[in-house]
Amino acid sequence: MNPWIALMIAGLLEVGWASGFKFVGPQRPVTSLAVVAAMIASFWFLWLATQKLPIGTAYAIWTGIGAVGAASVGILAYGEPATALRIVCIVLIVAGIVGLKLFSGAPA
Repeated sequence: MNPWIALMIAGLLEVGWASGFKFVGPQRPVTSLAVVAAMIASFWFLWLATQKLPIGTAYAIWTGIGAVGAASVGILAYGEPATALRIVCIVLIVAGIVGLKLFSGAPA
């Protein structure tokens, strides 16, 4: 598998489990198990990506995808504030992710 695809999947799964934490608890066992499964799968795809990509690049991009995704889910689904400063910060994280991808030295 292409390591960049594996990293993208890992990041998207991180968005899923991070966003799902809001609904975890003993009263919601199915949701809780889904969050744990997404967590395990996310780490597995991250591990897969790190077999070919520099660890610093892969980890930073993984956490960046998770941070941007979770913040976006918070704004779009949970009604969290979408202030101009918050949006600027999200855009800066995206710029960092793109920069790491472009200058990682790893094959596309």
